[in-house]
Amino acid sequence: MIFNPLDLNNTAAYLHWREQKISAYEGNGYNQVVHIKKGVPDLHELKEISAACQAFNCCIYKLQSPYKGTKRFVKDLGLLLGLERLDGNLCSDEDNITSIQVMSEGRHAGYIPYTDRKLTWHTDGYYNPASKTIGAMILHCVRPAQTGGENLMLDHEMAYIQLRDKNPQFIKAFLQPDALTIPPNIENGKEIRGAQSGPVFSIDALSSALHMRFSARTRNIKWKEDALTLEAVEYMKSLLSSNNPYVFTYRMCAGEGIIANNVLHNRTAFTDSKVRDQQRLLYRARYYDRVKKPVS
Repeated sequence: MIFNPLDLNNTAAYLHWREQKISAYEGNGYNQVVHIKKGVPDLHELKEISAACQAFNCCIYKLQSPYKGTKRFVKDLGLLLGLERLDGNLCSDEDNITSIQVMSEGRHAGYIPYTDRKLTWHTDGYYNPASKTIGAMILHCVRPAQTGGENLMLDHEMAYIQLRDKNPQFIKAFLQPDALTIPPNIENGKEIRGAQSGPVFSIDALSSALHMRFSARTRNIKWKEDALTLEAVEYMKSLLSSNNPYVFTYRMCAGEGIIANNVLHNRTAFTDSKVRDQQRLLYRARYYDRVKKPVS
């Protein structure tokens, strides 16, 4: 029988799963970097990436010089990891891989990822309908900012454990189908995306893995207004701190990237170069799939 972490009545299975998760983090392997020695990862490197994503839902990789990585590299890397279904969105490029850089005009300029400002804690695609749930992402650094632009990450399964250990009823509150609502996206008086309501925690239908939908934003976010949900939200926000031992920080250099099963993450503010072709540039690919398990 597959363990369902949302089953609050199966305490024995939960405690076993909890012990395995915490034990993995005690080895400090969650912040190790997988070095890709050639332009495409070999089988051993793929196994390392897959194993890290299985244990921690996240992996950092580094291309060995002189490789820096291209959009083609990002797409091929995704395919090698079982990531096939790319999510196209309002700001993605024609190939559904998004070039993230500071944009001072156009549609992009209205969204924080395309500024040099701090990006608050979230999981990707929290505003998507359930049919377009984001299972994984690749964030690849072509050029870092001059200063700043660090990413902080928290495995959503560890956040779940911390919430459940504090109060199992927090999980119950976050399972409500209207726990979190994202209001409609209206651009120039036209609705381009309707309101999206859904739970914070759910189970991925294909992998039976835990999925989290969350944003720490205070604007354009509506939480269900019952006491338990609001208390759960406040406790969740308290976990999003560098004081949380399961939060780790990484500043990517050129040729480095993050592969994740849509963990909680944010980005600090940054200062860019004055020279356009030296300014921060990242490629982001979002997928409806999760990273496949390592081949034995």
